[in-house]
Amino acid sequence: MSTLEVQPALLEAVNQQAEQHRNTTRRKRAFMGLAAVVASGALGYGAYAWLHAGRYVSTDNAYVATETAQVTPAIAGIVREVRVTDTQAVRRGDVVVLLDDTDATLALEQAEAELGRALRRVRGYVANDGSLAAQIASRAAEQRRAEAQVQAAVADFERAQIDLARRQALAASGSVSGDELTKARNAHDSARAALIAAQEQITRARADHGAAVGSRNANAVWIAGTSEDTNPEVALARARRDQARVNLERTVVRAPVDGVVARRTVQVGQQVQAGLSLLSVVPLHQAHVDANFKEVQLERVRIGQPVSVTSDLYGSHVTYRGTVAGLAGGTGAAFATIPAQNATGNWIKVVQRVPVRIELNADELAARPLQVGLSMTATIDTRAAH
Repeated sequence: MSTLEVQPALLEAVNQQAEQHRNTTRRKRAFMGLAAVVASGALGYGAYAWLHAGRYVSTDNAYVATETAQVTPAIAGIVREVRVTDTQAVRRGDVVVLLDDTDATLALEQAEAELGRALRRVRGYVANDGSLAAQIASRAAEQRRAEAQVQAAVADFERAQIDLARRQALAASGSVSGDELTKARNAHDSARAALIAAQEQITRARADHGAAVGSRNANAVWIAGTSEDTNPEVALARARRDQARVNLERTVVRAPVDGVVARRTVQVGQQVQAGLSLLSVVPLHQAHVDANFKEVQLERVRIGQPVSVTSDLYGSHVTYRGTVAGLAGGTGAAFATIPAQNATGNWIKVVQRVPVRIELNADELAARPLQVGLSMTATIDTRAAH
């Protein structure tokens, strides 16, 4: 083979060897790049898991809620006027409904009259006590007079008895006439009758004195240990007057809290009963968020941890600052109207959700109000100090 034929073959072999070397170099570089990408991805995921996924827990199963106030009348009545409509803002103490006050006004006037009558009765008891005291003194004097009359009658009877005995002794000797003996016997009988009458008089005087004492004691029961103002009859009548006054005031139904009127059902002319819901007042300035987190997310959630909350109403560019206020005492399924029966044979384990109450910043709520029921997204920082 000539020299000219050998040189092309050698050149081709060198080129093939150089191409293989380049391919090998490219594959090594590709593998190194892929390894670098995998390593950077792993490092990025590890950093994300450490810095974010392991620190924050989030859910979009969250909604705005608040403690809605029910407006109910304390007394029954006919609605005379309704001063609010749905969506209207009210302040605490604003008049929302007026009931007809005719019956309540008459009841107050009657109660005031009963109070006046009770005061007069008590004053009569006090005046009667003085009259009964004077009557007792009079009966005591009559009793003493009767006792004195008994003593006088005893003395007269004893004297008549002695006179009769003397005349009876002298009559046997003829020294005393029959007429004198008769007079002595009549005087004796009269003295005995007078004594009996005097004894009956003292018995009656003692009975009258005891009756007067009893009457005063019975009258004293109504006034003993009390004054005119503290007497039970007056206190009862005054309490009824005050209750009637309160009932009259309750014909004016006022808003219990600041908020927005919702679910108004009351109409003018309607006969309402005590406790019937007339309307609701939603205190939007006290709104909070009920976020339903999965049970596997709550391991590091604690009361007081900061929360960032966004609303679908304003978008993700508006963030509310909140705080974990508490965790519900049970899952949503546990408090459902028809709770799940996990004891059945076809039971399947389902991850449960626990409501977490999140209190929002009042200033941020005032700047951007939220309505009850709006969807929210809540993210809790589980590593922040609390």
